[in-house]
Amino acid sequence: MTETNPASQPKQEFESVLTQSATAVANFDSERKNLVERTRHFLHSSPAAVPLIVLVLSLVVFAVIVGSRFFTPFALSLILQQVAIVGIVGAAQTLVILTAGIDLSVGAIMVLTSVVMGQFTFRYGLPVELSILCGVALGGLCGLINGILIAYVKLPPFIVTLGTWQIFLATTYIYSANETIRAQDIETNARMLQFFGEKIQIGSATFTYGVFAMILLIAVLWYVLNHTAWGRHLYAIGDDPEAAELAGVRTKRVLISVYVLAGFICALAGWAQIGRNGSVSPQVGQFANIESITAVVIGGMSLFGGRGSILGMLFGALIVGVFSFGMRMYGTDVQWTYLMIGVLIITAVAIDQWIRKVAG
Repeated sequence: MTETNPASQPKQEFESVLTQSATAVANFDSERKNLVERTRHFLHSSPAAVPLIVLVLSLVVFAVIVGSRFFTPFALSLILQQVAIVGIVGAAQTLVILTAGIDLSVGAIMVLTSVVMGQFTFRYGLPVELSILCGVALGGLCGLINGILIAYVKLPPFIVTLGTWQIFLATTYIYSANETIRAQDIETNARMLQFFGEKIQIGSATFTYGVFAMILLIAVLWYVLNHTAWGRHLYAIGDDPEAAELAGVRTKRVLISVYVLAGFICALAGWAQIGRNGSVSPQVGQFANIESITAVVIGGMSLFGGRGSILGMLFGALIVGVFSFGMRMYGTDVQWTYLMIGVLIITAVAIDQWIRKVAG
């Protein structure tokens, strides 16, 4: 009689079924993702990829259409000079849009602070360094006003900044009496105001200090957004402010800090704007808000917040610069440039909606 090993027998009746069950480890990853799904996931994880691809294609297309003169160091460095102001203001706009907000007052803050820097120097005789500091402080104050109304009074960012855009712009005109401070006077008596417009020759390329300021600012903000708790909090608030608050994020303080920092950056743009134009004028740069939003949207940043890259904003600003410069070299009417940029904006938003389905 054959003896049966008791250890090999199921101890309970239901265990007899388990001896024939599958032993493979469960895998929840999709094994049959098609090319479209893989592309969508890649673009979702790399938001700067689309604007970078568009930028490279734009350079290639205009190099073919315009010819080799488009790829000269002088031409490419000139594009950087032209987008420096938009890139700086776009950096401020990027911080705000990451929190699912929007700042329509960035252009007005830029103009107001530049006028204050000029008027404090020439009207009141303050040292130019002190006048610049006053302008930067005013930019922070303007941002603080926006931040308090949005974070504590709970007003929609669009409405708040639409109102402050008008207020800051009107204040600029009233305070300056619509007066322009000439470039010759600034060059003679307050040359530091034109600092960011001074040029550096590197080979055949010409750069201004404003270009280096834009690149340095974006590099610092890229690090902050990707490697600090404050940067992660911005993404969290933009993605889901209620969940971020439950997770311990002080959303009100973070929002105020975002708008204050945006105000400081706009003041920096105002100083760079003086260098770019040479003069201080209340008429120049007041629509930088539209230009900055254009750079952000074309740069692949979601207007719903929580997704995007500041490098994408830089690529978006460069795309607009390449189109403007390339079509001007080709000899087309400026209206065609606006048409192409409008198409790019709508296409960028459509791509963003398509990519966001991954998260959904």
